Amino acid sequence: MHQKLVHLRQQMDFQQNISLKAYNTFGLEVRAEQFASFSNEEELVEGLDLCHAEPSLILGGGSNILLTKDIPGLVLRNEIPGIDISPWNDETYIVRAGAGMVWHDLVSYCVENGLGGIENLSLIPGSVGAAPMQNIGAYGVEIKDVFHGLEALHIPTGEVHRFGLEECRFGYRESVFKRSLKGQYVITRLELRLSKNSTLNTSYGAIEAELERLGKAPSIQSISEAVINIRRSKLPDPQKIGNAGSFFKNPVIESERFEEIRSRYPDIPNYPAPQGVKVAAGWLIEQAGWKGKDLGGYGVHDRQALVLVNRGQATGEKLYRLSKDIIASVHEKYGITLEREVNVI
Repeated sequence: MHQKLVHLRQQMDFQQNISLKAYNTFGLEVRAEQFASFSNEEELVEGLDLCHAEPSLILGGGSNILLTKDIPGLVLRNEIPGIDISPWNDETYIVRAGAGMVWHDLVSYCVENGLGGIENLSLIPGSVGAAPMQNIGAYGVEIKDVFHGLEALHIPTGEVHRFGLEECRFGYRESVFKRSLKGQYVITRLELRLSKNSTLNTSYGAIEAELERLGKAPSIQSISEAVINIRRSKLPDPQKIGNAGSFFKNPVIESERFEEIRSRYPDIPNYPAPQGVKVAAGWLIEQAGWKGKDLGGYGVHDRQALVLVNRGQATGEKLYRLSKDIIASVHEKYGITLEREVNVI
């Protein structure tokens, strides 16, 4: 479905030479030559018209980017709001949300209303629009498991296109928007199919142990609470320590290669994957000696080696060099090449 938007002149506030420190969770001081936010598709079209070309950067929650330099041209920030719930059948509902919403706010709203399917994705930082782009996942659940559809504005034409599950080509922390359609679309609305009688997933990580500690039976609400507690115990709060969550993907390697590595490192954490075996990147990084590494104002988190942190003295270039050193170190020790989950700009 394509929809051509009529250009309506809005009162957008275009700012010059603006700091983006407050708009990236690493808290890095880089500047945008021009900056504006949009709260609907018409304002987005206006911003694109001003560019006369592709915008330099579309920002959501700023939680999955590493800014290594000042941004020339126009930076547009997605602030499209809104939640709408409509019945799909007796037990299932379609939840339609604006891409500019905070992801956890959407999760909380659904949990409070007894709609299950995304409770395991509680407290993941970022915006609703970034969730399908990245196919976010945690504790045995991914966006693709509850995905119904999305709307995205085609930057060259200003048309709104609808994407179904197959068109998005979801993979592990991947979608078509990070590959063949990268930079061509701005996601504006997300639709999820959630249920009041969803299958609860407590098998991954420490959810069952945390539920036992809380003295609560599994439910949409209790699983969300457990996940929040677990994440807070392991991951730093971006409001206190600059970070972008997991910086690296868990690598998937061939089964034969995994067995060779496991013969030398029997304790290596691993999970089944469609193309082989998924191994824990955090464990690899920790075993290579990086966990808690302090390089003077930035480094690697002391409770989760997947997380690079800015303690106030980092630049994007310093964090990028750190990530290169980690990748080289892990490859030298295990012959496994880590891939960054965070987008480097």
